[in-house]
Amino acid sequence: MEPIHVLLADDERLIRAGVRMVLRHAEDIVVVAEADDGAQAVELACRLPVDVVLLDIRMAGTDGLTAVEQISRQAPLVKVVMLTTFGEHDYIVRALRAGAAGFILKDTGPQELIQAVRAAARGGAILSPRVAKDLIAQYVTVDDGRVAEARRLVSGLADRERKVLVMVGLGLSNAEAARRLFLGEGTVKTYVSRILVKLGCGNRVQAAIIAHDAGLLSTAPS
Repeated sequence: MEPIHVLLADDERLIRAGVRMVLRHAEDIVVVAEADDGAQAVELACRLPVDVVLLDIRMAGTDGLTAVEQISRQAPLVKVVMLTTFGEHDYIVRALRAGAAGFILKDTGPQELIQAVRAAARGGAILSPRVAKDLIAQYVTVDDGRVAEARRLVSGLADRERKVLVMVGLGLSNAEAARRLFLGEGTVKTYVSRILVKLGCGNRVQAAIIAHDAGLLSTAPS
């Protein structure tokens, strides 16, 4: 099995050292490069064989928000996971809309960090269920045009697909959604893949935002 190649981008050397130390404990993850600003992260992500970028939101020079937009355009196969703190929630939605696979907190535990990298490499979205619904509801501003488009997209889904989309909007994993809906995990995974195609989304987080815009989460169970 090919290892997961990771690029660390943070302007704090101590943060990079800590993340690097954690990832060394995973035999299937290799840190191939480090960057201390967004511009360098973009250049390395486009030039090196990188699978996942762990990208700080706030950096001197080119920040992470600008960098994720450029990486998404120039190296669309590279998955970007934003590193953030609780005080930066207002930046997160912009990053997700730009194509980030999700976000993790800088105080995330070692195993959670490793699992987040693995999930991103597999094409999953890293958005903690404990904050997903509140984050989207609080920080995605209402736009009539976007709401109408979201409702149009959702109207093309079958009833079961819409129920699975609600689970995605709540930030649930495939396994958790399967338990809620009394389906097999493989079945949910198939539905999610189909939903992403129908909605034109690159990842689960973008689909979750569409679910919010369409009003599917307003009455969904927590």
